[in-house]
Amino acid sequence: MDPTKDQLIGLYKTMQTIRLFEERIVDLYARGEVPGLAHLYIGEEAVAAGVCAVLTDEDYITSTHRGHGHVIAKGTGLDPMMAELFGKKTGCCKGKGGSMHIADMDKGILGANGIAGGGLPIAIGAAWSAKWRKTNQVAACFFGDDASSNGTFHESMNLASLHKLPVVFVCENNGYGISVCQAKCTLINDVASRAVAYDMPGVVVDGNNVVEVYEAAAKAVKRARAGEGPTLIECKTYRWRGHHEGDPNQGARYRTKEEINTWKEKCPIKQFKKKLLKDRIATKKQLETIDKEISQAISDAVAFAQESEFPAVEEMYEDIYVELGEAQ
Repeated sequence: MDPTKDQLIGLYKTMQTIRLFEERIVDLYARGEVPGLAHLYIGEEAVAAGVCAVLTDEDYITSTHRGHGHVIAKGTGLDPMMAELFGKKTGCCKGKGGSMHIADMDKGILGANGIAGGGLPIAIGAAWSAKWRKTNQVAACFFGDDASSNGTFHESMNLASLHKLPVVFVCENNGYGISVCQAKCTLINDVASRAVAYDMPGVVVDGNNVVEVYEAAAKAVKRARAGEGPTLIECKTYRWRGHHEGDPNQGARYRTKEEINTWKEKCPIKQFKKKLLKDRIATKKQLETIDKEISQAISDAVAFAQESEFPAVEEMYEDIYVELGEAQ
């Protein structure tokens, strides 16, 4: 399914919003305005944009510790998202989730997750619920290459395949689990090859090509809605920054600068911008206007977050749920 002209422009807007948002976080984090940790999505924008473009507000996603891009692509507003990163009460989770645990139920975002592979079983639960309720909803599960060696990955793949659940597994293979490259922790070249063991399609795509991601995701979502079960999509991509913003030398201790610069030359936004101009989908002036509008929206979000209040101490125990067993 080829994206329309409007959809192509929409993909550019999403990717550029993610990029400019994350670049602003680099500065804000360095200034000490964003507490906790920040794992940035710069370089991987095409994956979130391409997958979420074929989902609806009713569909679900589960995210990772590197989840800002997924949340933006799924449609959460910049104001509440920025406020959440600042720990303010106007944030998506009232300032209690922070960077790694943003959730937005109105948009089907079941939460970013600080546990590697933690979103996999959550996506299975959401998909199982959708199948039982016959709602035609799909759950897209984002996870990293290193999480594919976790038990939750294999258990989730097995359950999804066995019960033909409407799940799209999206492996964002950026080559590294924290500071360990994929070659040092698994002998397989493609995570997608593991789909064979669970009798589901396994697809490898260029994670820096947003149209390629979009087309693969559209096919997988269509298959899921038709009751044909899950698909594993492996997106080969790369994170430009370190594992998080406190990563020494932004990861240069375990990666060469040549490697980093080589991947920067494959910038998903730069490549897509060239395509839009070459195919006359948009003019340079139109794209510049879009960039200015996004920059202004992000500046407005920063101002909103800075002006918002922190949660009161008394709110510490609100929104906390405990399951009580039978009295003994």
